[in-house]
Amino acid sequence: MELLHKSLRDNLVSVVVYGSVARGSARKDGDIDILIVAENLPKSRMERQRMFLEIESSLEPLINELWDRGFYVDFSPLILSREEASKIRPIYLDMVEDAIILYDKEGFFGNILERLKRRLKELGARREWIGNKWYWILKPNIKFGEVVEIE
Repeated sequence: MELLHKSLRDNLVSVVVYGSVARGSARKDGDIDILIVAENLPKSRMERQRMFLEIESSLEPLINELWDRGFYVDFSPLILSREEASKIRPIYLDMVEDAIILYDKEGFFGNILERLKRRLKELGARREWIGNKWYWILKPNIKFGEVVEIE
């Protein structure tokens, strides 16, 4: 968090951990899924990744220590602008019940997840588990050919 704040300053909007780490089911060789929402980002996805790699490089001693102890973790960042993040995305279904919001300026991303929760409730959606995997039944009484929109 401190490194993101230092690098992005006032442009940082939200930082969210999701996936297996947020669910408490991470493995020693898993990745750390992280959503970063910021303003004034480069337009190019590759430039955004380079920006994150510069931040991540400061963590290299810690990451190397984890690797030495048998924890082969890597970060898997999703870096979005405020505008991009404001549109509900399918990946948010992985965050709606398990996200850990580390930073959220003005409740920006928390409000998006609340909006999604309300829509899922309207649809009667539910998350179904098979072992440690899950899927969503977005609308239990869906008719053949019917289109379901989550936004």
